[in-house]
Amino acid sequence: MRALVVVGAMVLFALVFVVVALVRDTQTEATSARSCPDGYALANIRLREPKDVRINVYNATDTPGLATKVGTDFKNRKFQVLKEANDPQKKGIDGVAVLRYGPKAVGSAHLMRAYFLDQATLEYDPKRQDDLVDVVIGSAFQQLATLTEVNQSLVELGGKPELPAQTCAADEQS
Repeated sequence: MRALVVVGAMVLFALVFVVVALVRDTQTEATSARSCPDGYALANIRLREPKDVRINVYNATDTPGLATKVGTDFKNRKFQVLKEANDPQKKGIDGVAVLRYGPKAVGSAHLMRAYFLDQATLEYDPKRQDDLVDVVIGSAFQQLATLTEVNQSLVELGGKPELPAQTCAADEQS
């Protein structure tokens, strides 16, 4: 009987504690977007699940069909691959890959970096209005990272992505 009284008192104490914490909570809305200077873009830094990331895969090498092969690999990993083609900018890329993105895809580009083990070059375009990441495959590309390597790479990259210059973090719930 005593044990039930003690457990009941603990539950009542916990309930009161939670109610007081909720009532006194002062963080009722996001503050980062409200304090953004004029002219700065709002960047979406939320890390998305692969199924929510939209990408275009471009081939910047002389290897025919590489964009299709890499695009298929990304589709098998549940990414939304919208285009598989040769690089429209027709630049030869000596590195592993280039990730081109705008403010709405900062978090998605951060995730994509992990699939290239942080060997991809980032090209941020502040004027870009879509949430797509263009993945441009370069001549040093060999293969995408495994799921374990991706997870390890995300840990090494740190939690949230770094904000590009002249951007502020948008409300992460959007």
